[in-house]
Amino acid sequence: MRLQGETAVITGSAQGIGRAIADLFASEGAQVVISDINIESAQKTVDEIKSKYGIETAAIAANVTKLEDCESLIKASLDKFSKIDILVNNAGITKDNLVLRMSETDWDAVIAVNLKGVFNCIKAASKPMLKARQGRIINIASVVGQMGNAGQINYSASKGGVIAMTKTCAREFASRNILVNAIAPGFIRTTMTDKLTQEQKDAMASAIPLARLGNASDIAKSALFFASDDSSYITGHVMAVNGGMYM
Repeated sequence: MRLQGETAVITGSAQGIGRAIADLFASEGAQVVISDINIESAQKTVDEIKSKYGIETAAIAANVTKLEDCESLIKASLDKFSKIDILVNNAGITKDNLVLRMSETDWDAVIAVNLKGVFNCIKAASKPMLKARQGRIINIASVVGQMGNAGQINYSASKGGVIAMTKTCAREFASRNILVNAIAPGFIRTTMTDKLTQEQKDAMASAIPLARLGNASDIAKSALFFASDDSSYITGHVMAVNGGMYM
């Protein structure tokens, strides 16, 4: 087991990609903290993972847009597990529209969760990691943060910012053996894409050289690589998991 005895805090992990990461980490021996703004969904995920793998888990509610929530999340995780080895910044939202139609409210909401939320969690989690002189921080970015996308100026800006933040933190924390990397998913099958018509899914797939959408497990496997000793000489890297959509 590659994460035996490790403790991982994963934001936005009650469902979707975050949940897939938590499930895979647990299968590799990690104690996982399921953090989500919806505590009922988080607790349900915790119960299922604990039943499946028999490992220690915790559900902790947090609104990542609030620094005090992120600090409370880290404190509660430390109270429960005594240490934090891995932080996965996965929490994110979308509020799409063309530039001229996008409201200031929708711009602010996406930037607050997707960009400020990552900053808040890194700020809170880096303190115990710096003290321990080790840690892994994995930020979930996006292919649109690399290539842009019409109708997603707020989302692409937030994810491009996450990529820049990843590289800056990698430089700041390297001397304390804290590795900071990012994953940039392409089009991934989620509950959101499940609601699309087949025609819409086919249009998305046509933009991908591998001609199909990815799965949440593809992102989880990449996160496991960054969380494990397999990536011990990699920091500041952005791993593209997009089926060749952007090279």
